[in-house]
Amino acid sequence: MKHSVIPVGTEAPDSSALAATAELGLTEFRAIAAIMQEEARIHLVESKVTLVHSRLSRRLREHGLTRFADYVALVRQDPVEREAMVVALTTNHTHFFRENHHFDHLRQAALPLLQGRVRLGRPVRIWSAGCSSGEEVYSIAMCLAGDAQASASWLRNGDVKLLATDIAPHVVEAVSRGHYSASTVEPIPPSYRSRWLRNEGDGHTVVDELRSLVTARVLNLFDAWPMRQKYDVIFCRNVMIYFDDAAKAELEARFVDMLAPGGFLYIGHSERLIGPAAAVMEPVGQTIYVKPGAAQ
Repeated sequence: MKHSVIPVGTEAPDSSALAATAELGLTEFRAIAAIMQEEARIHLVESKVTLVHSRLSRRLREHGLTRFADYVALVRQDPVEREAMVVALTTNHTHFFRENHHFDHLRQAALPLLQGRVRLGRPVRIWSAGCSSGEEVYSIAMCLAGDAQASASWLRNGDVKLLATDIAPHVVEAVSRGHYSASTVEPIPPSYRSRWLRNEGDGHTVVDELRSLVTARVLNLFDAWPMRQKYDVIFCRNVMIYFDDAAKAELEARFVDMLAPGGFLYIGHSERLIGPAAAVMEPVGQTIYVKPGAAQ
C-alpha cells in the first residue's frame, strides 16, 4: 500500500489553504448565480467569476471545504449559509453626501414641502433603501436638520421618521451604531460635522438627536414590505445596477406605489427608470423624479 510522504521541513496544506486555491468552475459559478438570482434578484455575469471566488473562499474556509461543488451543495440545503452567501456577494460601498446634487435638491425642493407637512400636523416618512452602513441616511438627516439647533426644531416638533434598510445584517448594525472613522466623515460639510457628530474613541458618532430619527432594519427588497404608510422621499441609489431589467422594472414600480403623491424618488447616477415607473414619474433633476399629484 502506498503512503503519501511529506518532505522534511514542510507541512501538509490545511483546508484554509486549499479553499483559497479551490477552482471556481463555470458549472459552480452558474449554480451560485442562479441562487443569487432566486434569493436577491442579483444578476451575476460570468465576468464576475474572480470576484465571486475571492468573496466566497472565506466561506469555504469557515466550513472546512476544499471544493466549490461541495459549497454549492451546502448552500442548497442550508438556509443560514445561503443567507451568508448572499451577504458575502453584496456590495456595500458608499460615503457621506455621495452624488451631492441629490442633497442640494432635497434641501431646496423637498425640505420646504416636508416642513409644510409637519406644520399641518402630518407625518413625514423617508426611506433609504439599500442603505449600506448608513452614510446616506445620516446625510439625509443632516440636510433635514440644518446646521443649528433652531433649524432642527421642526424635527423635534413633528412626526418625522427615517427608515434605513439593507439585506446585510452587519451593515444594518453599523447604521444603528452611527459610528464612523475620521476619514469617512471628511465629506460632511464642516457646519454639519461640528453640529451633528461627537468625537468618540477612534472616530465620530452621530448624535442621539439624529440617530433617534432613524430606524434600521434588515430587508430584502424583493420580499414583502412591512411598511403601510406612504413615503414622501425614497432614496435607492446604486442598488439597481446589480439587477436585470425585469427586476429593476418590478422594484421601481413598487417604489412608485409606495410613494405619496408629490413624493420624490432619488436613484443612482448610472441608473434609469424603466417599465411602468418611467411612464408615471416625472423627472425634476438629474436622476430625481416626482410622483405626480398634489402632496397630501
